[in-house]
Amino acid sequence: MISRPPVLTTEDRRCAPEFGPPTLVPIGRILPADSPRIDGEDAAHTQLLAQSEEELPPIIVHRDTMRVIDGMHRLRAAYIKGRDTISVRYYDGPADMVFVHAVQANITHGMPLSVRDREAAAERIMIEHPEWSDRVIASASGLSSKTAGAVRRRAGARVPEVKARLGRDGRLRPVDRADGRERASRYIASNPAASLREIAREAGISPSTARDVRARLEQGDAPGPTGPHLLRSDRLTVATARVGTGSDVASTGGARQAILAKLRRDPSLRSNQAGRELLRWLDARAGDLDMWDRLGDSVPPHCSYLLSDFARSVGRSWLAAGDLLKNRLSAAG
Repeated sequence: MISRPPVLTTEDRRCAPEFGPPTLVPIGRILPADSPRIDGEDAAHTQLLAQSEEELPPIIVHRDTMRVIDGMHRLRAAYIKGRDTISVRYYDGPADMVFVHAVQANITHGMPLSVRDREAAAERIMIEHPEWSDRVIASASGLSSKTAGAVRRRAGARVPEVKARLGRDGRLRPVDRADGRERASRYIASNPAASLREIAREAGISPSTARDVRARLEQGDAPGPTGPHLLRSDRLTVATARVGTGSDVASTGGARQAILAKLRRDPSLRSNQAGRELLRWLDARAGDLDMWDRLGDSVPPHCSYLLSDFARSVGRSWLAAGDLLKNRLSAAG
């Protein structure tokens, strides 16, 4: 089960964890925190709290484990004062969120975590919640999303691989960006007037990525970067996203020939120069598309992604022509 991502933005504080009302609890029942502080509690800060005559806020404790989430300095100060009890607010959520809430509590108030603490906490959260996006990790650890991404890259294989990540909006998005760009290109081909937000929503990508895909397609390029710098898996995704199997090609070949035969018999095309030129042009370009079924295996691997880009570029031109003709027909009707 995927845990709900933490939310720290002002407009979404209603989604913050709910804690129970303050209650006095014997100090001996409470276990130390699974602290995000690499060097542990600060003794000087603890002494400062112990000397204060003000009533300190309740500490936060996970009810199931009785482990401190927030308030270790206050708990130590209560020990120093010789207190038997301390004011506690309980957290009744899942155990796998205890450390996350401990980090959040220590970046929003009290003695803030150092950058080193936050980066170490971010890596641990990634390992425990690999399905969370970099923005969610950044929100949970008090870092920028760029820094969270750098932490993920440094962690490498220590962070389990996942196929999709959960964003701050609660939506899962594929990790394979080439796949998302492919979905966007197909959606744009079918819905040329769609807005960037609509494309992004349907393809599971950001609006900025949708804008980049649309710009690339308008220039006749592939929907994403291509070339040796792509991972092999990304090149394969790009190369195969729109290419059918041999049986698919065979099944459509007969349909194409049947359509061409009908067009050749149409007097409105055969009786004028422009129509005859169109028929010759179609014969030259659609006569032997089944060659891929015969020759595809002979293409060298290093040429496959280039030929794939070429084929898809031609395909987009045909799709654009089909949309143009369909729109003209709709307007005429």
